[in-house]
Amino acid sequence: MSTHPRQQPLPHAASPDSLERKPAGTLRFPPGFGWGAATSAYQIEGAAKEDGRGESIWDTFSHTPGRVHNGDTGDIAADHYHRYDADLDLMAELGLRSYRFSIAWPRIQPDGTGAPNQRGLDFYRRLLDGLHDRGIQPVATLFHWDLPQALQDRGGWESREVTHRFADYADHVFRALGDRVPTWLTINEPKTVVQNGYLSGHHAPGHQDPQAAYLVAHHLQLAHGLAVRAYRALGGTGRIGPAFNLHPCYPADSSPGTTEATWRYDGYENRLYLDSTLTGRYPQDVLDDLGPDHRMVRGIHDGDLDIISAPVDLLAVQYYTPYYVTAAGTTVRRWPTSEASWQQIYPEGMYDILTRVTRDYGPIPLTVTENGLPTPDTLAADGTVDDGERIQFLRDHLAAAHRAIADGVPLESFHVWSLLDNFEWAEGYDQRWGLVYVDYPTQRRVPKRSAHWYREVIAAGGF
Repeated sequence: MSTHPRQQPLPHAASPDSLERKPAGTLRFPPGFGWGAATSAYQIEGAAKEDGRGESIWDTFSHTPGRVHNGDTGDIAADHYHRYDADLDLMAELGLRSYRFSIAWPRIQPDGTGAPNQRGLDFYRRLLDGLHDRGIQPVATLFHWDLPQALQDRGGWESREVTHRFADYADHVFRALGDRVPTWLTINEPKTVVQNGYLSGHHAPGHQDPQAAYLVAHHLQLAHGLAVRAYRALGGTGRIGPAFNLHPCYPADSSPGTTEATWRYDGYENRLYLDSTLTGRYPQDVLDDLGPDHRMVRGIHDGDLDIISAPVDLLAVQYYTPYYVTAAGTTVRRWPTSEASWQQIYPEGMYDILTRVTRDYGPIPLTVTENGLPTPDTLAADGTVDDGERIQFLRDHLAAAHRAIADGVPLESFHVWSLLDNFEWAEGYDQRWGLVYVDYPTQRRVPKRSAHWYREVIAAGGF
């Protein structure tokens, strides 16, 4: 079992001042490029107890004192469940060609099993019809972290049974909505579930258990593969793939052991998910580091990796930050951060991670399904929101993506995170990531300066 399909030297980060700069107005993306924006169900929908929706682990987590800033919850969020039609009009006004959203599992199966809830399916059918009516291509994610609480009570993602419950849920959704969805994404950011939900504990379900964490990683990968198989078994005519948040890992210095430590760090950040999905192997260095008695290693059954590596049609890449790794296996900061303290602003990382995927795994079609940052947005007296920092961030990251395309990366689309300000998980409503400002007391939507800029970029096919 090889450690990597093509082990390459780890890249050294370039200085932002060294990045290729082109005059304004010269970057044009390919015709038909999918300009989009992204959201997720728990972060925007609200209507937490309406139309038969069951409880998710995020309902439980956010209602637990001390878990989320200010005691915020997703009970109302951006009230998209009731305002989706107006939100669709906003998307059309922005000129979006693609919209990436997620389907709430507890809205379809309140307890994670059994016959689907028709009222839940009907909501997503209305949303999909509205997208098609406006000429916007749907990209639907099956799982964006809102596991039904009833399944968590039965072990959650530590239980192998839940992978099969996910496949059943996916089958119901494919049968009901598959004719309206050209692109499916299976699991959103399994790594974040592992690291934030089971290592640090600051996301639902709030555990701190390394033994459980990587067993969860395996089961999430297995659930992805089972969903792909379910889609193929139904004869789905669209495309399907996973959504991974990938972080380029760079040596922090040239001291002895740093390169090896960086490669190991990369194994947990990137190769654990990429290798298993795209090559049918877990990286041996990660398995060796975990050890033969680890719950993950013992939990890999014969045939699992064949399921995990069921052929996919595309890969969704989400890029936010690089990591700089020391010989001790810790990380250090090299670039300024956004309001999210974990996010270093380094656009060249976008180029590095996109070209790395193509170089190491072949020309699989790619879509960027999340890229963005939080900024200190305020509503001015004249009713505008000036978020120039977001415009600069997106301009620089789109330029890096454009350079990757020019160098042969088959990147088809780019989705800004996020369309709307929303419930930002453990941060509650303290951070604003949207192109559109949400005044939560009134639920009024105000397109920010970045939204107007993005509309012009879409209309021109570049900038």
